Amino acid sequence: MSTRSPKSSSPPPWGVLVLLAHHLDPKSLGVASCVSKSWYLSMASDHIWQPLCMSHYPSLSNLKITHPSVSYHRLYAMAYVAAKRRVRGPSVPQFSMDSLIFDIHILGTKGNHPIVKIAKPGNEFCFDHNGVFRFDFGVNNYECLTSSMNEMLEDVKITWNVVLKDWSAVFTMMDYEGKVRYSPGSEGWFSQELPPPRCCSSDSTSGIVADLKLVFYRRKDGGDKIRVDKVSVGILNVVNWRYVVVEDGIRYLQHFLFPS
Repeated sequence: MSTRSPKSSSPPPWGVLVLLAHHLDPKSLGVASCVSKSWYLSMASDHIWQPLCMSHYPSLSNLKITHPSVSYHRLYAMAYVAAKRRVRGPSVPQFSMDSLIFDIHILGTKGNHPIVKIAKPGNEFCFDHNGVFRFDFGVNNYECLTSSMNEMLEDVKITWNVVLKDWSAVFTMMDYEGKVRYSPGSEGWFSQELPPPRCCSSDSTSGIVADLKLVFYRRKDGGDKIRVDKVSVGILNVVNWRYVVVEDGIRYLQHFLFPS
């Protein structure tokens, strides 16, 4: 009695494959279609993929009406990849805050007298407990403002640069001129729209702004002299008026500090 070797066995009839396909989920259909060309042709049949496509992606399924040559298998594959990309998490930043230096200069335009000068490396930052891209810097080591400025408005020029520690790149977050009132307990708030990432059109808006605040106080031993107590900087989302998280802020800076 002779036995047939596995190599000489005939493949299952096409009808059997089609019946089997109706009981498989999309992932199993994809695996089965890789067995052979005949299995692929069986598993890619429109009458198998039409109900799957209509169930999962009904809007794309309507393209079959205007473009009948496109298979439901192809429509399902495109929609599946697009859905995966949509929910995929953002890429890991190429650097951390430790790689940065914040360089902040604020000058009074009358006489160009310095109000604040800060060059702070990222490893010395005090991070916000909410994990947002907002940082406070104490500036009590700087000269007091003269008493003649008290309660007065003055034009100021603000420059905030972000520098890579290896000195390979710099990005200007803010280059702005405005007015500030020297008054104890008051705040000077400045914001400037940031450019969109270089991957986007220059005609589009980024939806985020560089944000800088000054807090003033009067020294107890300084008479009428007022000085800057604190400088706060951050990146603010103008859609919800909240600060972006640190990782999103780094990803934004990455477009300019590590251009492709």
